[in-house]
Amino acid sequence: MRYTVVLEQEQDGGCVASVPALPGCVSQGNNREEALANIKEAIELYLDDCRDAGDPIPIEAGREFVEVDAA
Repeated sequence: MRYTVVLEQEQDGGCVASVPALPGCVSQGNNREEALANIKEAIELYLDDCRDAGDPIPIEAGREFVEVDAA
């Protein structure tokens, strides 16, 4: 499965990672690499919980990106 991860830099230098397709799936790290490693683990645990509960595995569909010139 592939999920979009949103990374947000914090003022203290840390990084918060969230997965829009998986409500409540959020993690953080001291830097980008750590946040990505932590959110990968959080996604795996989220999906394990879905399986254990007999819930469907959420899929991400219809995500599009638009680039604009902000200058």
